[in-house]
Amino acid sequence: MEEKIIDEKIQGDALVIEGKQGNSRKLYIESYGCQMNFSDSEIVASILAGEGFNTTANLEDADLVLVNTCSIRDKAEQTVRKRLEKYNAVKKINPKMKVGVLGCMAERLKSKFLEEEKIVDMVVGPDAYKDLPNLLEEVDAGRDAVNVILSKDETYGDISPVRLGGNGVTAFVSITRGCDNMCTFCVVPFTRGRERSRDPQSIIKEVNDLALQGYKEITLLGQNVDSYLWYGGGLKKDFKNASEIQKATATNFADLLEMVAEAQPRMRIRFSTSNPQDMTEDVLHSMAKYKNICNYIHLPVQSGSSRILKEMNRQHTREEYMALVDKIREIIPDCAISQDMITGFPTETEEDHKETLSLMEYVKYDFGFMFMYSERPGTMAARKLEDDVPLEVKKRRLTEIVDLQQRHSAYRTKQFVGKTVEVLIEKESKKSDLEWSGRTEQNTVAVFPKENYKVGDFVLVKIEDCTTATLLGKAVGYA
Repeated sequence: MEEKIIDEKIQGDALVIEGKQGNSRKLYIESYGCQMNFSDSEIVASILAGEGFNTTANLEDADLVLVNTCSIRDKAEQTVRKRLEKYNAVKKINPKMKVGVLGCMAERLKSKFLEEEKIVDMVVGPDAYKDLPNLLEEVDAGRDAVNVILSKDETYGDISPVRLGGNGVTAFVSITRGCDNMCTFCVVPFTRGRERSRDPQSIIKEVNDLALQGYKEITLLGQNVDSYLWYGGGLKKDFKNASEIQKATATNFADLLEMVAEAQPRMRIRFSTSNPQDMTEDVLHSMAKYKNICNYIHLPVQSGSSRILKEMNRQHTREEYMALVDKIREIIPDCAISQDMITGFPTETEEDHKETLSLMEYVKYDFGFMFMYSERPGTMAARKLEDDVPLEVKKRRLTEIVDLQQRHSAYRTKQFVGKTVEVLIEKESKKSDLEWSGRTEQNTVAVFPKENYKVGDFVLVKIEDCTTATLLGKAVGYA
């Protein structure tokens, strides 16, 4: 995300690709929420391309409208409901149009959309996208269709995603699905199922294919990438026992990082999201070893209070998190770190809030994503804890957190002034068609005059000024 200091992650994009010859039906697909949802929409578009659908940017032209949804907070669900109202208004003009809900909200609300609200024709959970052809047959026959069954092994590793509405420079590559951490505030384990890792060879193949298509940067994606673990390969006769086989043939996240970095040494490698209790020192050493692995870690903390972290069922304390930050600074001195923070979690006191602010002062994050606690039905917090922090207190605490992050972001960007940094050009600047916009390896946006450079170029930029979120400079040559 370019806008880094925000209190909401929810955004929506209608995703479009060039049409496949021979396809006659039109798909309008819109995604909300996390990067995984946007990645999933690319898988859905690939599956539906085989069913005769090309994507369109015009809602009114669509035969099938899909919204890929997020359940992380109530505001996310309300945003999707408003979009469904819009779709149904168009549907009254075009009765042949079908509407479907994908993703986490579909999984959480299941058949409610079909039975109670009558606002969609199809509901598809995040592990059921391969069933879309069968579900479409049901819809085309005039019947409602639903599949929200969670899988223990589906990774879509055999699906080649269609890159939707991107810049042709950066892409997501999913490496895990689901989550086992069971944080008390989070719906992900219930909407996306248990954690499973994807075959590393399928990941390498996808990365290599992206390189052949001209992509310059990929982000390895998962709810918790650091717990990536794949068992495979080896012959039983080569090992003494099952334990030895398992140990010898395991690929962990540090191994995967190195495999990807070596497969495409000229491609930038990022990853998201990391979980503090699962990030190991060997990952940091892998980052330090390979120049093309970006020095940036998104490291959600959620609270600076060990007591609140325990209530959240986060498997780390304040002190353990700070020790990990110290280790990152030691091994990768110029590594940027960003955060997720929740304020107003049940039972949070003013002292807990002050501990969050003091942790932020300790780390001085480059940027962050900050939210007020939103009770999510079905989670342990909703079942066991009263949402007892008043809204006005939540708002005030969030303002204090955002204001402090603004100061820290300004501090971090100022450190670049006077330095020359490598920037990958991704697109035209939003504010001027005479400037390019790209990112440093620390994930900081840099803007500079176009001159003769083009999208996809690695450029050395001398930083002359900055805002809290953006570096301003001038290109001095190719990187």
